[in-house]
Amino acid sequence: MEIRNLYHPFELQFLEVLEYEAKERKNTFFEMVFVLEGKGIQIINDHRLPYSSDKLFLIFPEDTHSFEVTEKTKFFFIRFHNSYLKTQSSEWIQKLEFIFHNHNHLPGCILKTVTDKPLIRAMIEALIREEKSRDPQQQEVIKQILNTIITIAARNISLVANINFEQTSTMPNLDLLHYVHQNIYRPDQLKSSKMATAFNVSPTYISEYFKTKTGQNIQEYSIAYKIKLIETRLKFTNMRINEIVYEFGFSDASHLNRLFKKYTGLNPSAYKKQFKNL
Repeated sequence: MEIRNLYHPFELQFLEVLEYEAKERKNTFFEMVFVLEGKGIQIINDHRLPYSSDKLFLIFPEDTHSFEVTEKTKFFFIRFHNSYLKTQSSEWIQKLEFIFHNHNHLPGCILKTVTDKPLIRAMIEALIREEKSRDPQQQEVIKQILNTIITIAARNISLVANINFEQTSTMPNLDLLHYVHQNIYRPDQLKSSKMATAFNVSPTYISEYFKTKTGQNIQEYSIAYKIKLIETRLKFTNMRINEIVYEFGFSDASHLNRLFKKYTGLNPSAYKKQFKNL
């Protein structure tokens, strides 16, 4: 299996093909693919689904993926590495984390809002024009467009969760998980009493239901998820340990070290060092 690397913070590519080599690949970077024209099959992790124009796909590191082209296709690829993510604000990283931890890694367009499809197309076309231009502040304009595209992607994923919740009278475990993910920076909202109020059930019921559906109680799941977010911080940002301690509400660095090592086998500094030169 081919493994592809990226040697710049981000990369844009327009590709028009009659066929696409049906070969599984893994990237060491994040990739967005927008279909301007054409038809075919998208394959991610052995799942297959037809694609057509105005579709936006997300492909993450370690996903195996390919396309089978059945009609001449115009792809636009947006690739970005951890070095690009490190330039973003902590608020922006949180938007990216929502994508990372909620996207199902299945094939298919992530744009669920009809009006966002022409908006994304317009931005992709703007990227194509801007990349060809030599106007002042070209790179800054490109970065702003990229950030907006990723924000719209995050919005669509979050809207799926809200739509599902509004359309059902039950309490699917995915809605519970989305609630935890969205409130992970507000620990007071993760108490069973607060969650029970949000879902209009009793605290005892929601605790038992959560345990049944996830195999963990609310606190165990929240801690495990928080550790995953901290791993993302350590991999993709230049945040200092004390900043992470403050953001996630640990009493001190020793508290963070003990908990992080319990889950990963390494303290945060050692974990971060692994990715320093990647």
